[in-house]
Amino acid sequence: MELHGDKVVLRPVADGDTEILERIVREPEVAAWWSPPDDYEGMLAVVFEGEVVGAVQFAEETDPEFRRAGIDVFLTAKRHGQGLGADTVRTLARWLVRERGHHRLTIDPAADNTVAIRCYGKVGFKPVGIMRAYGRDHRTGVWKDGLLMDLLADELV
Repeated sequence: MELHGDKVVLRPVADGDTEILERIVREPEVAAWWSPPDDYEGMLAVVFEGEVVGAVQFAEETDPEFRRAGIDVFLTAKRHGQGLGADTVRTLARWLVRERGHHRLTIDPAADNTVAIRCYGKVGFKPVGIMRAYGRDHRTGVWKDGLLMDLLADELV
C-alpha cells in the first residue's frame, strides 16, 4: 500500500526506517507528546522528498454499528510548520473514508498540544470534548488531559 498526498507519500514502515523513526520519536519536540513505540509494525512511514520524516498509524473499529477509525501521527521537528502533518492526516483520512468505508474518524491529541490541534482542524477535525487524565506522560508519569476530536466523512477538507 502506498498513499500519495499533495506533499507526502505514506507507505509501510520498512526495516531500514526503524532507526530513523527511533531518532525522531526521541526529539524533545516529539517526545513531549509521544513515547517510543514498542515496534513500528502496522505504521506507515511519512516520506517527504524521498526522506522518512515521521510515521502515522490508524486503528479501525469494524463492528458495522460503530464503524470508525482513529489516527495518530508524529513528524520530525525540522519539518514542523510546513503543512506535512495536515497533508499526512488528510491523505490517510481520505483513504480511510473512501477505501475503508469509515463514516467517522477520531484523533486525540494532548489537550495542551495546540500545534497538533490547529493542524487537525485544518483537515476538518472538530473538538468533541476533554478526556480528563487521559494519557500518562511517559517522561514524568503525570496523567494529562486529552482532547477528543472527530471528523465525519462529509466534513473532510
